[in-house]
Amino acid sequence: MDTQSSESPVRTAHLPQVTEPRNPGMELDLDWVRAVQANTSAIERRAATLPGRRSVKKEYQAAWLLKAITMIDLTTLSGDDTVGRVRRLCAKARQPVAPSVLQTLEMPPITTGAVCVYHDMIETAVNALKGTGIPVAAVSTGFPAGLSPFHLRVAEIEESVKAGAEEIDIVISRRHVLSGDWQALYEEMKAFRVACGDAHVKAILATGELGSLRNVARASLVCMMAGADFIKTSTGKENVNATLPVSLVMIRAIRDYYDRTGYRVGYKPAGGISKAKDALVYLSLIKDELGDRWLEPDLFRFGASSLLGDIERQLEHYVTGTYSAGYRHSMG
Repeated sequence: MDTQSSESPVRTAHLPQVTEPRNPGMELDLDWVRAVQANTSAIERRAATLPGRRSVKKEYQAAWLLKAITMIDLTTLSGDDTVGRVRRLCAKARQPVAPSVLQTLEMPPITTGAVCVYHDMIETAVNALKGTGIPVAAVSTGFPAGLSPFHLRVAEIEESVKAGAEEIDIVISRRHVLSGDWQALYEEMKAFRVACGDAHVKAILATGELGSLRNVARASLVCMMAGADFIKTSTGKENVNATLPVSLVMIRAIRDYYDRTGYRVGYKPAGGISKAKDALVYLSLIKDELGDRWLEPDLFRFGASSLLGDIERQLEHYVTGTYSAGYRHSMG
């Protein structure tokens, strides 16, 4: 594997560091939205073939798994989160892989893409990650249901930005999608984008609650029109979270939006992605459908916690020939 050097190793996660113009959004185009369809049977057939279409082994697999680590939003969103747990999670984000493994692979230190927490833990995470270049993401707008009063949802975003969050994961009102009120969804998303200011906004669609793949496609498009920097599958709290059919629909919406506007929007599958082999499938899907430019942390993230532990085990197996116990790779 190629080696790269850096004066500040903790900043080497985003290799290479890239800057993409933010999606400014556009006027709501209802003709475009209503024209969007989704052939469910064809999408499901395509998704079913994905795990067998690409197979990477040995050093190539190790390289892809290292890439995956740099695109993980390492997450803790539990009611029993503590300052100590968040600090440990941040320490893991700073050093997600054992130095001995990286040395054997001739790789410099890497970090995860971000750390994602509730609002109350933003200050703790910001302090723990100071000087690393790792952004703090905060879930907001009445996460996970998004049913608190609208002015409180906007205020929550503003408070999280003030506290130091550089990325805000918002949840949309599912009822707007289910009732086909695309104007209301557009106005809501636009207000959230304004409240975020310079912080990047990830729009969580909660796809498992939207009723159909066509609704997923239309909601994805409306959120991008309203200025979303990322579209994200799930809160991780729904009964159905990230799936390959949903991912295929959302990234094709991203591709269509880019073709029409010239602006790249990021994608974040979240919930249910816990195995290294699953991460490889998602990365190959992104490469096939969107291209290499989307295989960078500013345009692709995994919303995950346990995924990192399995990737570590696979990397150690590649280096040593044996699997380590899962408890050696706890997140916090």
